[in-house]
Amino acid sequence: MSEPREVTAADDPRLLQIQGRLAAVRGRIAAAAEAAGRQDNPPKLIVVTKFHPADDVRRLAALGVTDVGENRDQEASEKASALGELGLRWHFVGQLQSNKAKSVVRYAHAIHSVDRPQLAAALARSVAAEQDRTGRGPLECFIQVSLDEDAGSHRGGASRLEVPGLADQLAGSPGIVLAGLMAVAPLGSDPEAAFAKLAEISAHLLRDHPSASGISAGMSQDLESAVRAGATHLRIGSDILGSRPALR
Repeated sequence: MSEPREVTAADDPRLLQIQGRLAAVRGRIAAAAEAAGRQDNPPKLIVVTKFHPADDVRRLAALGVTDVGENRDQEASEKASALGELGLRWHFVGQLQSNKAKSVVRYAHAIHSVDRPQLAAALARSVAAEQDRTGRGPLECFIQVSLDEDAGSHRGGASRLEVPGLADQLAGSPGIVLAGLMAVAPLGSDPEAAFAKLAEISAHLLRDHPSASGISAGMSQDLESAVRAGATHLRIGSDILGSRPALR
């Protein structure tokens, strides 16, 4: 049997581009984890692939990526269906309408944007129906928290006062696992302060739900701050896949 041939830019220049960007981001994560004393417990990388083609997701899988994120149901469901043989874990990370719950639970491993009781209820009903139909596993749910001073900002999320009620609702729903919290640092804010606030809210959540230890935080521009604050999941898109193609 001949030796495997090294992939060159002539074979797939896009693969090599993604490989280099992915290596750089993984290096940043490793350095941040080491600086925070977390080298033995680094956060999980979720590569956000929204607006990028399914072929890029195939390239990511070939490079060892196991978790990908999407924020539009139609795009996510099409990709998940086309790439089912890759065994990827799909994370829904965008704002979600309750009427999309039935579709999302058909492919999603986790939802990172549960921000209201109506959505939590819709997901619980949809998961129960999907488990009856296909036997799918539990759905991990993160409560999205608004870190802005005013709840209901344009970046979405529940207020910190709403977190306990949502947590109890999700934790009490069969087929759903309360995974923890998610947040996006407010535009123009100090991410260190924002993620410190998220860590404080997480500490309060853990008093009543000790298994809900997940913190989904950090994107391309602020991943180091998120790692220092204890993020367990990072959602990185543009620094790996580049600028997103124009939405059509």
